[in-house]
Amino acid sequence: MIVVTSVLVVFATPVLAGVLTMLFADRYIGTYFFDPRNGGNPVLWQQLFWFYSHPAVYIMILPAMGIVSEVIPVFSRKPLFGYKAVIYAGAAIGVLGFTVWMHHMFATGLSVPLTVWTMFATMLIAVPSGVKMFNWLGTMWGGSILLRTPMLFALGFLFMFLIGGVDGVFNAIVPVDYVLNDTYWVVSHIHYVLFGGSVFGVFAGVYYWFPKMTGKMLDETLGKIHFWLMLIGMNMAFMPMHVLGLMGMPRRIATYESGQGWEYWNLVSTIGAFTIALSILCFIINFVKTITTAPKTAGDDPWEGNTLEWMTSSPPPEHNFDSLPEIRSERPNWDARISRRFASTAATVIDGGAYGAHSH
Repeated sequence: MIVVTSVLVVFATPVLAGVLTMLFADRYIGTYFFDPRNGGNPVLWQQLFWFYSHPAVYIMILPAMGIVSEVIPVFSRKPLFGYKAVIYAGAAIGVLGFTVWMHHMFATGLSVPLTVWTMFATMLIAVPSGVKMFNWLGTMWGGSILLRTPMLFALGFLFMFLIGGVDGVFNAIVPVDYVLNDTYWVVSHIHYVLFGGSVFGVFAGVYYWFPKMTGKMLDETLGKIHFWLMLIGMNMAFMPMHVLGLMGMPRRIATYESGQGWEYWNLVSTIGAFTIALSILCFIINFVKTITTAPKTAGDDPWEGNTLEWMTSSPPPEHNFDSLPEIRSERPNWDARISRRFASTAATVIDGGAYGAHSH
């Protein structure tokens, strides 16, 4: 996922740099790229801005997808279901991410062929995300699931990202988008994708790799309080925005006139935002307390992880390994752990048999 993200950054970011340079030139040098009074085209700004900004969504979500793909197998005690399918789906998201930017511009008067193509591509990009969702669910199916804090955040990622993804399919349908365009529905959609997705995924990674980085375990009780407060606060903050969007509240406004029926849902949303802040405070307390006072009791492999970093000490040495470990699958540490257990069991059986024969 990091490789795909890096490719997106390489191809998308220069476009943003170019369009910002053009805007700077319009404002300070006297050019007219975007000024319609002098032959410029303001829609060109939207085309170039969104050509970067929609891949930017995947730049932010793909690393979280990679984190979740690491965490769920460990706490399900199963290999990742459809490993190659997850990889190909991530690559497909990267490619299709460059084809859907104009769905932000349905209301600007795009031609019919462009509108139809963009609607089709926007619905199509939901397919690889759906593939990943079924892979993650298939990994958990029949597994021995441990609901530790990293797994809770990974599960939160799944369900919140699912809501955001379904929202996106609604927005892909042109007549629906005409109604919802530039309303708070869109604000809700993007926050379910990027907060419910990226932020939950990042916290899953923080709780998962913190013992490896520091040798210390974050407090599990505070971690679970952090998760539940964040989950409740997020849904309180962003679910009402769906309703506000359907009621016609436009995005990007700081104030509005009373009497439009928006006050109640905005109050609920504000309470949710403060709940999110409270959850972050729990994390900060947990982090500072662990860093300053907790002993290094995590051990080298507290979660019984799958990948190579769990075969080193916690925190890892500068050079990682004196020699390259044997790698037979995507789960080298799991393989090594099973081999050690098998060898230990075999040794016990052999010793027991030899002792019995000697006694006889």
